[in-house]
Amino acid sequence: MADQKKFATRAIHAGQAPDPSTGAIMPPIYATSTYVQESPGVHKGYEYSRTQNPTRMAYERCIADLESGSHGFAFASGMAATATILELLDTGSHVVAMDDLYGGTRKKSGALVVVDNTFATPCLQRPLELGCDIIMHSATKFISGHSDMVGGVVVVADDDLAERLAYLQNSIGAIAGPFDSFLALRGVKTLDVRMARSCSNAQAIAAWLEEHDKVEHVIYPGLESHPAHELARRQMPGFGAIVTFFVKGELDDARGFLERCEVFSLAESLGGVESLVDHPAIMTHASVPAAERAKLGISDTLVRLSVGIEDLDDLIADLDRALGA
Repeated sequence: MADQKKFATRAIHAGQAPDPSTGAIMPPIYATSTYVQESPGVHKGYEYSRTQNPTRMAYERCIADLESGSHGFAFASGMAATATILELLDTGSHVVAMDDLYGGTRKKSGALVVVDNTFATPCLQRPLELGCDIIMHSATKFISGHSDMVGGVVVVADDDLAERLAYLQNSIGAIAGPFDSFLALRGVKTLDVRMARSCSNAQAIAAWLEEHDKVEHVIYPGLESHPAHELARRQMPGFGAIVTFFVKGELDDARGFLERCEVFSLAESLGGVESLVDHPAIMTHASVPAAERAKLGISDTLVRLSVGIEDLDDLIADLDRALGA
């Protein structure tokens, strides 16, 4: 569980210690599949890297601490994490899932309360503290923060649930490799400062877009116009880095805007230090049937921004030029 140190300090130090053999301040990348034993069953706590790997376990301990959990489990992707959570359910279990899910999921949750905390990160909310059972992240996004790895992570606070997940993580085997764990652990050290800058940029961009004559509507919980603004304000110290808006016009108008962006790179994913722009209907949510997209408000003019940590003036200038051309 989290100790009394502040979040930004724990993001750098939690779950880690200098390497005892060399003093290396960063946990080494233990690129090994197996570990030598002194005698059958007598070892240093590591037998096989699907089950235990020191690099991965340092990363798991750090995220568990930041989420106010007791156990963390790192996976090869966010979808691997989601699939393993679903393995907790017995055949015939009743699943209740909200419509507003990641486009590749649409099958999540169960009798346990499961929260995808990818967008908020433990910087902005810690659902275990609010009574939830399981937290999962696509660590590809804000946790890693540098768009250079793919991974997922799950955190729980209940020992019995942790034991079940540990069994599933090991038996199913969709684990995070040591290099990806190293990259995620490296990235999470700057999570606090990255989120502060991204949230600040996103707030300013959302307010600017709301006044732009080429923008129909902006969706961002930091705006008073958002229906959940007061809830978000009470629950979170910041409003996140994702800004969604509707370009006035038709698909061609949205497509032209997307093609003219330069500082905002046109790409799927989110949560990196670089700003990205995405067209959900064609890109991230293309697998969602058109009728379902319409119900969810994912129209042809909907655009999603993942706001990075670049200079705010450059980001606004890029959007202004792309909207006004």
